[in-house]
Amino acid sequence: MGGNLTRGGLPGGPDTAGTHPGAAPRPAGTPKTVGIVWGLLVLNTLGSAGAKTIVPLPRSLIQLVTMGALVAAFALALVLNARLRVRPSALLALLTLLLVTSVISSARLESGFGALFRCARLTLFVGTLWLLSRWWDGGPAFVRHHIRMYFAVLGSVAAGLVVSPGAALPDLYGGRLVGALWPLTPPQIGQYAAVIVGLTVLLVLGRRTDRAGAAVVIVPSLVLLALTHTRTATLGLFIGLALAIGSLLLTSAAARRFFTWAVLCAVVAAVALGSVLEAWFLRGQSQENFSNLTGRAKVWDALLAAPRTTAEQLFGVGLGDKSFGGLPIDNSWLAVYHEQGLIGIALVAALLLVLGGVALLRPPSLPRACAIFLISYCAIASYTEAGLGDASPYLLHLTVAASLLAAPAAAPPVPTPVVPRRRIPRRAQRSEVT
Repeated sequence: MGGNLTRGGLPGGPDTAGTHPGAAPRPAGTPKTVGIVWGLLVLNTLGSAGAKTIVPLPRSLIQLVTMGALVAAFALALVLNARLRVRPSALLALLTLLLVTSVISSARLESGFGALFRCARLTLFVGTLWLLSRWWDGGPAFVRHHIRMYFAVLGSVAAGLVVSPGAALPDLYGGRLVGALWPLTPPQIGQYAAVIVGLTVLLVLGRRTDRAGAAVVIVPSLVLLALTHTRTATLGLFIGLALAIGSLLLTSAAARRFFTWAVLCAVVAAVALGSVLEAWFLRGQSQENFSNLTGRAKVWDALLAAPRTTAEQLFGVGLGDKSFGGLPIDNSWLAVYHEQGLIGIALVAALLLVLGGVALLRPPSLPRACAIFLISYCAIASYTEAGLGDASPYLLHLTVAASLLAAPAAAPPVPTPVVPRRRIPRRAQRSEVT
């Protein structure tokens, strides 16, 4: 990634200490170790299932690495925030309630002992986010960490494509790009590419990075996104950017120019390349297969038609692998309903509504635009991707949005210096009296 991009960022005030015990202090700058903790969280959410890699990696080894990364992230965050100073956060409060719901539903062991293991993982994940909340101040730190880490992941995907194009574009996935060095699926790669492209474009519009440094991130990421043929990520990128840039139109001339050129280019592309875009979008599928969302609708109908007890409707059956009948659910809302019940759906909906409401109430700014992009992308992707109810990249995206919307902590009052009284010799005092 370009150096200027990593040094640039969103505007944020200087860090100062908190004003009351237990409040999150604002230290002078975010420690570099926070970036390491964030990278470990990203590694944990990459998952252990996906395409076949060039060098076969046992799933047990991948799970050991990902879980080890989470434990290390929690330990490092605890060392950095040994006094357990956190910021009040509606996002983290709702995630904590979702964790409690998950524990209640998993304790019945309807999904086996694996559900309790997933609850332990979610506990460490949410606990690490609480510890990192100390450094939420609406500044650039977590945006930079997010772009860096996912660009590094995309770098491994590009390396696998160069080393073994056949393994990176397998027939099993219809020639779509997968991770050949680390098992990553096309939707995962498309998600990572779309998110960092959107954030980088917004940084350019906010003049927080130069165009050359941004191009190093945007161009290869768009190429990888196109090779994945991921419709959800592409729509999320364009719709999310439209909403984010739209929030800047009244205050940013650069945003207005970009929006105008983007609309003109979209119209020209739709007229000149309509057939090509349609073929890319359909991915060789029939209209029937496309209409039922590549078979997803059949799984959804079966899940909704399955009989459930009152307890299962309210709390779900416990954390699982986001599948039903051996097939992936691929919908965050139905996955949450299946595993955490109606209570889980209410908590996830409240999470998105609270973040969206706070973003709309903020005055137009670059942090607000980035937060709107992340929130809208997660809302759009939730229709065909699971993850909002468990430790996942989507929760990391929303955490970055929450960090951007966090109001800077009030600076402590500057103490008035005490001027020492000058002692007057007694002889001088007598002379003044006389």
